[in-house]
Amino acid sequence: MRYKPLNNTFYKKNRSKLTGKLKPNSLVIFHSNDLMPTNADGTMKFRQDNDLFYLTGIDQEETILVIYPDFPDERMREILFVKETNEHIAVWEGNKLTKKEAEQLSGIKQVQWISAFDSVLHNLMLSADHVYLNTNEHRGAANQVESRDVRFIKKMKLQFPLHKYERIAPVMHELRAVKEQDEIDQMQRASEITEDGFRRVLRFVKPGVMEYEIEAEFLHEFIRQGSRGFAYEPIVGSGANSCVLHYLENDQVCKSGDLILMDIGAEYGNYNADMTRTIPVNGKYSARQREVYDAVLRVKKEAANMLRPGVVLKEYQKEVVKIMESELIGLGLLDKHDVSKQNPDLPLYRKYFMHGTSHHIGLDVHDVGPISTPVKAGMAFTVEPGIYIREENIGIRLENNYVIGEDRNFDLMATIPIEAEEIEELMNT
Repeated sequence: MRYKPLNNTFYKKNRSKLTGKLKPNSLVIFHSNDLMPTNADGTMKFRQDNDLFYLTGIDQEETILVIYPDFPDERMREILFVKETNEHIAVWEGNKLTKKEAEQLSGIKQVQWISAFDSVLHNLMLSADHVYLNTNEHRGAANQVESRDVRFIKKMKLQFPLHKYERIAPVMHELRAVKEQDEIDQMQRASEITEDGFRRVLRFVKPGVMEYEIEAEFLHEFIRQGSRGFAYEPIVGSGANSCVLHYLENDQVCKSGDLILMDIGAEYGNYNADMTRTIPVNGKYSARQREVYDAVLRVKKEAANMLRPGVVLKEYQKEVVKIMESELIGLGLLDKHDVSKQNPDLPLYRKYFMHGTSHHIGLDVHDVGPISTPVKAGMAFTVEPGIYIREENIGIRLENNYVIGEDRNFDLMATIPIEAEEIEELMNT
């Protein structure tokens, strides 16, 4: 295991919080993600289902968690099913978890091989009234590929049609949105690794380097420190590419006088960092680049102070936009008179700032969590305003990750250079 696993008391606590949300005499089932194919006999790198991981700490395919808090036999109230290994698997794939190892990681005493799942489930279902099943209910999910969860739902409704089925996703969204200190520590480690990658890149960048060379410098540092790599597909956009929000090719040469927008984060222990910095290729911002950079930084600082307990994200975004409009007017990009008469359904600022300012972050980069209810202490968010001036080949976005506190927010990326002077100094040292 590359990362240091959390103590199983964290997963026990999470399961306890979950059981408190269930209806009486309920059963809940969580599946691991599929091992996804590529072509021929190839497979993608496995990534665990985040809900299962949140409740067990098990990072292995073909895993199932069953929780039935009211079952008469206490030994069967939490059951973890894991893949049984054999000599062939050990030779070709390496060792899989033993029952004892799975128990130590999860804190679940009843561990069985997955081959026993169907028979155990049948016996449990004879007693249960409600059955909670999981689906991907993230607001941005496309759900074009049929998941293990979806296949299992079809199977359950066919096999047990008279049970009352419930959605567990809303419960998990509520639980996962507020972070425990163990999670914050993992996210902090991901941020620290991201910082080391960024500082490495500041020493490396010069006119003539390729965008993918910068990507490689980050990846080297991430892997070297026990991360499995990027938390998401990295964006390294120079020149005009800095104005493309989801630019992924990273195949152009970085030219003197241009900016490089880098939206990159490391993962650590399945938790994620999400950082954006914009630096000058030649180590010195032009006067205009600096003017825009400072405007974005001011918006970021004000937004970070506004994102507090009790705030609703939709209303927060409206307030951030007011600040951004003022900055865009100051930069000569918008006219104050035009702004005062604009169509509210087609606001003028969207030409230069066309995305949201904040999203939940945690086990998912765009983590689950409510967007229409007030922010709570313990939630974690990005703050990432940007200004994109395509006609000037200037795209600047700045992004840090924050944990919402009762008294003040905690910046997980407080030590990552962001002031223009510090970036220029580090690039020219």
